[in-house]
Amino acid sequence: MTDDVSKQLIDVLDRRVERRNERRDFFKTAFGAAAVAGAGIGAMSMGSRASAADPTTPTDPDILNFALNLEYLEAQFYSVAVTGVGLSPSMLTGTGTQGAAVGGRKVVFTDPLVAAYAKEIAADEITHVTFLRTALGSSAVAQPAIDIGITPTGAFSSAARAAGLIASAPAGTAQTSVFDPYANDDAFLLGAFIFEDVGVTAYKGAAPLLTKTYIEAAAGILAVEAYHAALVRTALYARGVATPSLRTSADAISNARDSLDGATDLDQGISPTTINGGAASNIVPLDSNGIAFSRTTGQVLNIVYLNNASVTMGGFFPAGVNGNIKTSAAN
Repeated sequence: MTDDVSKQLIDVLDRRVERRNERRDFFKTAFGAAAVAGAGIGAMSMGSRASAADPTTPTDPDILNFALNLEYLEAQFYSVAVTGVGLSPSMLTGTGTQGAAVGGRKVVFTDPLVAAYAKEIAADEITHVTFLRTALGSSAVAQPAIDIGITPTGAFSSAARAAGLIASAPAGTAQTSVFDPYANDDAFLLGAFIFEDVGVTAYKGAAPLLTKTYIEAAAGILAVEAYHAALVRTALYARGVATPSLRTSADAISNARDSLDGATDLDQGISPTTINGGAASNIVPLDSNGIAFSRTTGQVLNIVYLNNASVTMGGFFPAGVNGNIKTSAAN
């Protein structure tokens, strides 16, 4: 995305600029206070987060760079869907192997509400990338290779095929069916649904691993991601009144995610549920205590790699993510 296009996207929400500036100031203050002078966050002394007794404990930069990989994915998807153009090249540099975001196109939205939601989420995700890159400084990872295309063997089609949304080719023959999240409003929402719940559970799962310095900042991003997930789930639920297959498709995506991240049920679809004997919506995925689910970094990578085994690449990240956290869990 060019600087002009990026500015236009954020200016769509100009009434929120002042709040964003306040959040940016907080991030600069919070992260800057913890950095060693002149060395950036990569040279910070992490104390208990990377002690000699437990060198495998992820440091705060490890966790934040893991989050940055996910933010690259979301920002590219939403940016392309809204404007037809990806992130500016200046936002992609860093440590590790830089890759391109391949595929995707602008969605021709017909529902003004869905279009407005998409623009808001895109602006927020671009801001998250900027925040994390600024906070991490010279230790920020580069954007890895990202697949947001619509080829028969691409990540979106593979995820949809695993969920049963599109047909699988007979054994021994090439896949030909595709899932196109840019085709229309409904397809876009289903594509967004693949990511949004995962982002919420990823940030919640990372919270106990962060030092106190970073908890408030991470909680702020978690809250934003939760709002995004609620927007997508609400839109799918409401549109599912007229098109029940939308709810069924979202439920199938939820089940496919659960098949990747282990035996524990960490996901919920959006079909109506029953509360005190009466019908109720199912917008917020919660456990029995009314608490949002968490995923480990390995479980998050299971989903974005589209693989329930211990691997280091695949799915939406065909060459893997950058940083020290890059291996999915063995499920």
